[in-house]
Amino acid sequence: MKLTFEDRAARERNRPLRALAAGSVGNFIEWYEFGVYGYVATVVAERFFTPAGGGAAEGLVRTYASFGLAFFFRPLGAALFGRLADRLGRRPVLILVVALMTGATALIGVLPTYAQAGALAPWLLTFLRAVQGLSAGGEFGGAVAMLTEFAPPGRRGLYGAWQSFTVALGLLGGAGVAVGLSGILTSEQFGSWGWRLPFLLALPLGALALWLRIGLDETPEFREPAGGAVRVPVRAIALAAARVMGWSAAGYTFLVVLPSYLQTALHTGFREALLATVVANVGFAAAILPAGLLSDRVGRRPVMLTGAGLVVLLALPLLGLLQDQGTSAAVKGAALCGAGAVVGLMAGPGPALLAEMFPARARCTGLGLAYALSNAVFSGCAGLIITEAVRRTGNLDVPGYYAAATCAVSVLALLGSPKTKAG
Repeated sequence: MKLTFEDRAARERNRPLRALAAGSVGNFIEWYEFGVYGYVATVVAERFFTPAGGGAAEGLVRTYASFGLAFFFRPLGAALFGRLADRLGRRPVLILVVALMTGATALIGVLPTYAQAGALAPWLLTFLRAVQGLSAGGEFGGAVAMLTEFAPPGRRGLYGAWQSFTVALGLLGGAGVAVGLSGILTSEQFGSWGWRLPFLLALPLGALALWLRIGLDETPEFREPAGGAVRVPVRAIALAAARVMGWSAAGYTFLVVLPSYLQTALHTGFREALLATVVANVGFAAAILPAGLLSDRVGRRPVMLTGAGLVVLLALPLLGLLQDQGTSAAVKGAALCGAGAVVGLMAGPGPALLAEMFPARARCTGLGLAYALSNAVFSGCAGLIITEAVRRTGNLDVPGYYAAATCAVSVLALLGSPKTKAG
């Protein structure tokens, strides 16, 4: 049927909104799963990485090693799928990566445990984590490119911030499901089979994402005639990775690793630790879109510098509040909410800042690699580094030192780097 002028105009107006939904739902699935894995890390450690006689701390370290391994497959996925997206288009690659992520996540929910399959169980889990890492590496670059390339003029910061906002929603969704199940089920039921349910929920979410992406048009910038192949500048990738290092490390420290840290280091109950993380993620989510919008007005760097600088100053005092038994629950909750909001100041402008560092025909590869490398080293290893360092040294301030040090590097990179279109 031939479309009228009004129909074509309406479709043109709706394209950015559909792109927003299509990019966001894929990110939600990716980070929902990564959040769930982090939140149920102690349960996974018992079921997959702690054979008879193994200690709880040892099992948790192995669980985070598997967690970190998936992040090291992200750069490979960013290079592979990013190159495909820069040559073939954003749409087909985004369809492929969300299908891979959904399938791998759902399969984790049906894996046999160590008690059922012996040493094969942790290897199967690690393999599926690797597949997730590959798909996640392609997801970020393609989704950010699509969101920012469909953004109306002067709104790249806000549209790119939706990538980070759906990260927050995914982490909150994972925490909410874990908290809800732990409240409905007994600890024995949750440990026996309840932990599988959050992973299986990826199936309906993945079906929705596929439906949205199959009906998506290609981005306007990609459809423009290309002047030949564009090389991805290595210096720009390294610089971009340094600029988002603090965002990656502080985000995972305060938003994902925190539950296990509270349980193992401060002996907080499982449900209370998850609730604390929900509070931090609420602050994170609340700050992201305003930070992205603000960056459209004042520039990306000033907003991100504020966030990174605040982490440097406040990371250790925050841990002091959490460790002090005399601090009220309300004060601790406010501090955690504030910590999440500070990370949100970096996460809001971050996607647009990365997108503006690379030309369209190198954008998915460049920003995907920068983000994946930063996450592989400083996010994927955060749980392993923090847990092992606390176990070996007994120093409960390790998470604060880790977040502050990485954000200090980001401050230097942001101060010393050339300006993007938005400053």
